[in-house]
Amino acid sequence: MGAITLEKADHLYWLGRYSERVYTTLKLYCDGYDSMIDVDEDHHAKLCDLLDIPDIYTSREDFISRYGYDRTDPNSIISNLIRAYDNAIVMRDEIGTETLAYIQMAVYDLERAAVSEAPMMKIQKVVDHLLAFWGCVDDQIDGYCIRSVMKFGKRVERLDLYLRFRRSPAEIHRNYMRLLPRAKDSGMACNEAAIAELKKLIDASEIDYDAALMQLGQILDV
Repeated sequence: MGAITLEKADHLYWLGRYSERVYTTLKLYCDGYDSMIDVDEDHHAKLCDLLDIPDIYTSREDFISRYGYDRTDPNSIISNLIRAYDNAIVMRDEIGTETLAYIQMAVYDLERAAVSEAPMMKIQKVVDHLLAFWGCVDDQIDGYCIRSVMKFGKRVERLDLYLRFRRSPAEIHRNYMRLLPRAKDSGMACNEAAIAELKKLIDASEIDYDAALMQLGQILDV
């Protein structure tokens, strides 16, 4: 790991994963918001199934409120954002105060969305701050290994979610190819057998999404 300890690498990796989880699930949440309100009362149950989280929500209104903003729900968007923030706080010296600030502002805006009459406008600010966070990572962090570990976590999480969402083979393949160099540059010990098997599954004429998810989950099991 070079100058980065295993403990710091773990914090950076999960900072990348949690920030990406919030970014991608927020987009899914926003895309399904109108459907939940106006069209499909069971849309939230489908989202829970895709995300492989328990459907503990009593109604679509309960889902909209709790999945978005309930800190006591471990699967909520706000809970995942807080986990990203907690990892960022620990790594403040490595990532810099300005980079950390974008995660902090994302937390503030998501909290404001919970009480806003126009929550989608506040949520868009959360998305904007997460994009600014990654821009600041590239602009402000000099340590290549630090950036690579964070982006490795980001790419693992995006591929995980895209497999769960059954995205197109082209999108899956594109994100797998973007994951590979980050895995190498991160310096983290990876399960080469899992990576090779994942490639076979993604290159197949028809992707076995569940099998690919299982191999992706073993990528750091060495």
